[in-house]
Amino acid sequence: MSNSSSSISISNVQLQHITHLTNYNSQIQTHTNPLAFNPFFRTFPGFFLTSSDIVLRHNVLDLSGTFPSPNPSLAYHRAGPRNQILFDPATVRAAIVTCGGLCPGMNTVIRELVVGLWELYGVREIFGIKAGYRGFYSYDPVRLNPKMVDDWHKRGGTVLETSRGGFDLKKIVDAIQNRGFNQLYIIGGDGTMRGAVEIFEELKQRKLYISVVGIPKTVDNDVGIIDRSFGFQTAVEMAQQAINAAHVEAESAVNGIGLVKLMGRSTGHIALHATLSSRDVDCCLIPEVDFYLEGKGGLFEFLEDRLKEMGHAVLVVAEGAGQDIIPRTESQKTEKDESGNPVFLDVGGWLKSELKNWWSRDHPNELFTIKYIDPTYMIRAVPPNATDNSYCTLLAHSAIHGVMAGYTGFVCGPIKGNYAYIPVDEIAKAKNKVDTRDHKWSWVRSVSNQPDFIRS
Repeated sequence: MSNSSSSISISNVQLQHITHLTNYNSQIQTHTNPLAFNPFFRTFPGFFLTSSDIVLRHNVLDLSGTFPSPNPSLAYHRAGPRNQILFDPATVRAAIVTCGGLCPGMNTVIRELVVGLWELYGVREIFGIKAGYRGFYSYDPVRLNPKMVDDWHKRGGTVLETSRGGFDLKKIVDAIQNRGFNQLYIIGGDGTMRGAVEIFEELKQRKLYISVVGIPKTVDNDVGIIDRSFGFQTAVEMAQQAINAAHVEAESAVNGIGLVKLMGRSTGHIALHATLSSRDVDCCLIPEVDFYLEGKGGLFEFLEDRLKEMGHAVLVVAEGAGQDIIPRTESQKTEKDESGNPVFLDVGGWLKSELKNWWSRDHPNELFTIKYIDPTYMIRAVPPNATDNSYCTLLAHSAIHGVMAGYTGFVCGPIKGNYAYIPVDEIAKAKNKVDTRDHKWSWVRSVSNQPDFIRS
């Protein structure tokens, strides 16, 4: 018997360009990174990263060629401290803003941005922008320091306050310029990142020496490219508590159904992971999979069989699931929220009503109980768990290192476990849908035995 080995050489790597302030101002003076003199750091060869340190977007290959690997291989600059920085810490005026809905970890990111800028780089001019994008031109900025933000990581929500909408590009950029900000840390979801792209482009058009970084925030975990968004693991943990309560209620009643609606406008990641974690869910409905109620292979048939077999059932539904089959008025079909997103109807309330009508129609003389739990605001408002807290710190520090090095128009986040700098316009367009051909969804089907909702 002989041993054989094969080797792989990575060629044709396409490094995604990140704008550097020297691209439109070559006269900027560089400075030695103060971390090189920080007594709390033992710098060693490789501590400071260079432009040749990259992170591959895809690191799983099929050597057989059955499933061709991407060609060329996309790569991103690796996040971390650089030996030379473009900002003199004494001249930095940093602004931090939070936009959109709440998410566990927002305050931790703010805290770690403040502490990181202050302790790692010696920045003393740090400001918080109140109430989202409109805060740039509607409110005075709040001066921040480590003492003020010391316990913010223990709080839910955002102390800086947030809002949707209010994006007026000219007013925002004029305010940034007039207040002398030269570093912008923007925390928010896909809509916020689209706004960050516009701000970045306008600053570049004006050739202003201002660096912009986005820190993606979405509890739904629907931001593409990066491994996950902060707050997601906390959301799954809290969702399990709601599922457990629904299970207790369902099994304590005759023909009991526990119905839980979880967050997930366009993706079902929270519902999927909470289902896999809890083991008490009988059916998981997500936006990526269409479902129907009546007829063979439908939800009602499945639940009737499950009630006959077990006496109870637990149903989890993501908020974006089933929106195409919920009856809408003409005005509801075109209604938008302040961020410009379509307004979703309450799929949980609709399902509860439909289940009640189905049972009273087909089993008028039998007991039936349905308990509906919507933990949305409880999940959004809690402080982050330990995993999300440490993740928020790494995101904040990655953002600071990139900005101080002179990068702009980027987002920081982990790709296959390695932190990278990604063009903000890529993040603004990328989506992270549940891949229903992936092993995770097959796992959901195997633990719940739910129908595939494919009509025969």
